[in-house]
Amino acid sequence: MQLLINNSPFSQEQTELLNRLLPTLSEEQKIWLSGYLAANQAASAAVPAQAPLSTEAQTFQQPESAVQPAAPASKEITILYGSQTGNSQSIAEEAGEKLKGQGYDITLSSMDEFKPKALKKVDQLLVIVSTHGEGDPPDNALSFYEFLQGRRAPKLENLRYSVLALGDTSYEFFCQTGKDFDKRLEELGAVRVHDRVDCDVDFEESAQEWIEGVIAALNETQDASAAAAATAPMGAAAPEAAAKPSYSRSNPFRAEVLENMNLNGRGSNKETRHLELSLEGSGLEYEPGDSLGIYPENDPQLVDKLLDEMSWDPDEKITVNKKGEQKTLREALLSTYEITVLTKPLLAKAAPLSENKALHELTKEGNEKKLREYIDGRDLLDLGRDFAPWNVPASEFVNILRKIPPRLYSIASSPSANPDEVHLTIGTVRYESHGRKRTGVCSGQCAERTESGDTLPVYIQRNPNFKLPEDPDTPIIMIGPGTGAAPFRAFLEEREEIEAAGKTWMFFGDQHFQTDFIYQTEWQRWLKEGTLTNMDVAFSRDGKEKVYVQHRMLEKSKEFYNWLLEGAVVYVCGDEQYMASDVHDAILTILQNEGGMSEQDAIAYVEDMQQQKRYQRDVY
Repeated sequence: MQLLINNSPFSQEQTELLNRLLPTLSEEQKIWLSGYLAANQAASAAVPAQAPLSTEAQTFQQPESAVQPAAPASKEITILYGSQTGNSQSIAEEAGEKLKGQGYDITLSSMDEFKPKALKKVDQLLVIVSTHGEGDPPDNALSFYEFLQGRRAPKLENLRYSVLALGDTSYEFFCQTGKDFDKRLEELGAVRVHDRVDCDVDFEESAQEWIEGVIAALNETQDASAAAAATAPMGAAAPEAAAKPSYSRSNPFRAEVLENMNLNGRGSNKETRHLELSLEGSGLEYEPGDSLGIYPENDPQLVDKLLDEMSWDPDEKITVNKKGEQKTLREALLSTYEITVLTKPLLAKAAPLSENKALHELTKEGNEKKLREYIDGRDLLDLGRDFAPWNVPASEFVNILRKIPPRLYSIASSPSANPDEVHLTIGTVRYESHGRKRTGVCSGQCAERTESGDTLPVYIQRNPNFKLPEDPDTPIIMIGPGTGAAPFRAFLEEREEIEAAGKTWMFFGDQHFQTDFIYQTEWQRWLKEGTLTNMDVAFSRDGKEKVYVQHRMLEKSKEFYNWLLEGAVVYVCGDEQYMASDVHDAILTILQNEGGMSEQDAIAYVEDMQQQKRYQRDVY
């Protein structure tokens, strides 16, 4: 491709430059350049023509009159994430890579590692945060959240921002933390560069749309010189993207089940499955403390009952995503759509599809309490039966359903001890509600419909907030009743492999010693060999009074406190609502009783431990 001076608007010098450049460009570079020029056409048309560029310039520039009124928009962007399980962090990292590819300078940080007072120096901010529990910030967002909500928060008139909120519509305070950040930043004078997006558990498409929207909004404000500079970072980022493994949350690996056994003894009220999966050939890597995501399938019997109740054709073709992928209705209900959980938004969307007046009344504003009571413990089959008739085609009805979210399980193995394998500890969920027996989607599948040789779609969910200390000499205290022991099995396998010298103390609890002491022989071996220094157990149903792990902690309060003075890192894994809360209170009590601290001093001590990553929790 050559430019001729007699039929182009360029000078002789410019023509020579372009004739040397154009033959060297790839098709991708030509497409980018044409898009860039088209995007800036309007801005270029609004200013007077300039004299031809000199040879020394050797770059595209906007006319001086276009940039004189205001300084070029900053290319520096700070991305802060608050994450309990790692989803917000993975989205933040992806957004950072894409923005780097557009020529932006990225500062990426978890909220607990970002100095809040530095916020007033930030020009452009992206906040990606999940909501934990009943509307609470995740642990690593708490201190930043409290600073921003407090009186010490600075005015932020020069800040441009956008918020991506992650949540779960089955909880009442859906995406509340993200909503709070969005509102508070606006109150402090900041201006949205892009509207907040609230994501449900199937967040991939919404998160991608938010990232694309943010990039488009940011690019809109960049002048031509800043946008042209984006070519260098684009080239530099490519090798990093290529180095990433091909298997991920959006492209799970089909892992073969090598072992699937029940860890509980005969007569137990529980069924805890130990799964061993092969990662051979996947390229997936993990560390102790990470989680494994599994995309489960719904129970075929429940799907068939639903099809029968709704009088739907199981072989009807249904479009299941924006790419136009089609499945039969039965296959879609098995593997794509969530049918075991009802949410307030779902019932609001379902009401117009039914002529049942009771459903219309239930979803009216002001009936929130009755709505919550109805939702609790019911599923889509209940909804179909309770509010018939449904005079809409199946394709229209399933369009209101959300996708089946993956289930995350703390990994119970060390890759050093088990190359190309990953182990899980899964408690089977079974209960009766509203006259029907129910089973957990993923735990039921693993317990009842998964055998050795089968495969499960999996991915690694990194959890940087739950990691062994870098110094193997550091003492650690692990508190994990029931399946909460899973990551500590991984920790001890790893400490054994690296021959760590640091002391280890395990608190384990469950219902009965005889039937529920999972991994008992492994704990005992580690105790004998010295990998595990101390172990205290609490079996709540073996005595007249119920005894839990927090009671054992208080019994050993003096020793526990001495370990804290020695710099021990405390880890808690398991149920958040009861166990983790009780354990937290026990730590505060120990600090007050053994350390002579006031309640406020004890709280401050624990907060400092969290800041130093000496108090880490993997709770659910």
